[in-house]
Amino acid sequence: MTLRLLAEVSPQDLLVALAEVQGHLLGYVKSMALKCAVDLGIPEAMHRRGGAATLTDIATDAAVHPARIADLRRLMELLSTTGMFTVTDGEGGGADDSGAVSVYKLTTACRFLVGSLNLSPMVPFLVSPPVLSSFFSLGDWLKSEPAAARSLFELAHGCSQWEMANSDSTLNKIINDSMVADSKLFLEVIILDKGRIFRGLSSLVDVGGGHGAATQVIVKAFPRIKCTVLDLPHVIGQTVTGDGNVQFVAGDMFESIPPANAVLLKNILHDWGDEDCVKILQRCKEAIPARNAGGKVIIIDMVTGSDKGNRKISEMETTQNMFMMYINGMERAESEWKKIISNAGFSDDYKIMPVLGPFSVIEIYPK
Repeated sequence: MTLRLLAEVSPQDLLVALAEVQGHLLGYVKSMALKCAVDLGIPEAMHRRGGAATLTDIATDAAVHPARIADLRRLMELLSTTGMFTVTDGEGGGADDSGAVSVYKLTTACRFLVGSLNLSPMVPFLVSPPVLSSFFSLGDWLKSEPAAARSLFELAHGCSQWEMANSDSTLNKIINDSMVADSKLFLEVIILDKGRIFRGLSSLVDVGGGHGAATQVIVKAFPRIKCTVLDLPHVIGQTVTGDGNVQFVAGDMFESIPPANAVLLKNILHDWGDEDCVKILQRCKEAIPARNAGGKVIIIDMVTGSDKGNRKISEMETTQNMFMMYINGMERAESEWKKIISNAGFSDDYKIMPVLGPFSVIEIYPK
């Protein structure tokens, strides 16, 4: 900052610029505040109260020490300012020093963290120490030879995330719980909006399907589909053996995929670089029949760049793309999807069906 710039820019513009810098520097505080609220069960407690609660209600439900009420208010003020709650004056307990009473209410954003379909299990994973600490090595990653480490996570920890999860049952559970929450919510939305993609199928393989959360949603809506969940042995080993409609198979998607009418890849390909994605899609192509026999691959993933005029959406896309660097994954625009689809030997006659903004269903077919 120079004296000349101070003289040329209005005080209001300087304040906005300073707020932008501070927002970047302290952005992690928002994540920690949200994690704290989820850990204390605040959103769920408010949900049980009908979506609104006073500070006294919240303190009681979350077992906050009476001496920490002022700190709880600061937590709720931050999360209200950043859009997770709203706050209004009302009647009841929880008055501040001036005698005013604050009533906090769930916003639409916060309702993604409550109820039977919610994303709260993703919070412990996204802000877990192994994931967060990976980004302390970002500068070293950018300066290192590509062969030095396969991912930012590996550079920081000396092993891949999957290798760590294989030997750390707590981390493995956090990852699996996060995947279950993500799968259940988005599959419910997709079936409501794009359920026709599953009609007519008699069999489907859910690749990397974990404990079968997505598959259970599909089978509930389409009970005639016989589903197979394919995942690594240490994941499948902790699941049930399956039932008449769902079976679990331990295996490696890079080696082979069980045969079926269709293969489902939900948030799998963004974990991998282009060459690996091509290999995965080639294994998928080997598992399905010809297009005229109904063979297809259903990809559920982000397609970036569809709404460049919306800063919030663009920021979400670029933040998500940056985040995926920790396992050397990436989010893709349509042109990038088209390239890997073509390189894997599929037809250029694919379909992209947006579900929620950039979150889309991509149907691809053998040539």
